Amino acid sequence: MMIETDRLILRRFSENDLLDLFEYLSDPEVVKFEPYGLMSLDEVSEELDLRIASEEMVAVELKSSGILIGNVYLGKRENDALEIGFVFNQDFWNQGYAMESCKVLIHEAFSSGITRVCAECDPENQSSWKLLERLGFTREAHLIKNTWFWKDELGEPILKDTYIYSLENQLTSINAYQGDPLQ
Repeated sequence: MMIETDRLILRRFSENDLLDLFEYLSDPEVVKFEPYGLMSLDEVSEELDLRIASEEMVAVELKSSGILIGNVYLGKRENDALEIGFVFNQDFWNQGYAMESCKVLIHEAFSSGITRVCAECDPENQSSWKLLERLGFTREAHLIKNTWFWKDELGEPILKDTYIYSLENQLTSINAYQGDPLQ
């Protein structure tokens, strides 16, 4: 799998990605809303092995320099749907790279017959949910204190809210509505 845009190369992870991946998975601002904490180089090495073996993790490389700047997750869900998530090196935030990579991957997914892309987001992660909305996602739910990743000093779960988003393949829904025999 390899997709090129004007500025990016979207591809599978490789062993050469270790130090670039470590750079952003060891940054507290980058992993602040992730279900995992800061990672050591050894932990990132293990994580990289998982990403190399996975078809759901897409590496985002800056075409001009060959640097891995982030990744997009596209996980299979039921009923021909995918879940999307994204994590980018802080040095490359606010430059449109997440938008560019997500947009082309969503287009590819819909072109291949995927009917829906969904996403979950912490309401405090304003940058992420604003990106989802710019991509055309609809907020379908706000779940209150439904999940936790961390515990407090007393060992009690720190409960977090979740926004649920989705984007429906408009072509598929229009064809289904019109009774397209190919659907």
